[in-house]
Amino acid sequence: MLNTLRHRLLARIEDRIGLATLAAAIVLFTAHGAFAHEYKAGDLEIAHPWVRMTPGGAKVGGGYVTIENHGTAPDRLVAVTSDVADHVEIHQMSEKDGVMTMRMIEGGVEVPANGKLALSPGGYHLMMIGLKQPLKQGERIKGTLTFEKAGTVAVEFAVEGMGGPKGQAPDSAMPGHDMHNMPSN
Repeated sequence: MLNTLRHRLLARIEDRIGLATLAAAIVLFTAHGAFAHEYKAGDLEIAHPWVRMTPGGAKVGGGYVTIENHGTAPDRLVAVTSDVADHVEIHQMSEKDGVMTMRMIEGGVEVPANGKLALSPGGYHLMMIGLKQPLKQGERIKGTLTFEKAGTVAVEFAVEGMGGPKGQAPDSAMPGHDMHNMPSN
């Protein structure tokens, strides 16, 4: 009789551990899906839009995203908006004769057919101008990306630390995104 009680008790414990493990797995997989933020628009795949955290009082912030075009025709990122900035511009950093310059890109930037556009620190990027609040690490901010062919896509930008998303090398070229006093091309 004692062995039967032990067996039943162990069976109940195993059942509960199994349910707890299943519940934990569901939570983990659901949370992963909520944090992975990729978007599709036509032939375009938009991966991990993010912005750098900013100190209080900052009026500009930098935004980044990778857009992959799986189609046979190019598209063009022509506009970006965000609810935390007065306006958003597409900019490009470049180096000439040892001097870094940043300029606004008029008319948008091409996403090549069967290619990729990486808006990243030190190259093409988004400038969120007239920030209405500090961008705090861990938050998400709403925005839209407008493409010439694929149309408008609502996205959320993850606010990352100064080094960017995990696995990305820190960038010293744009630590505060306060380079609007740089020479223009």
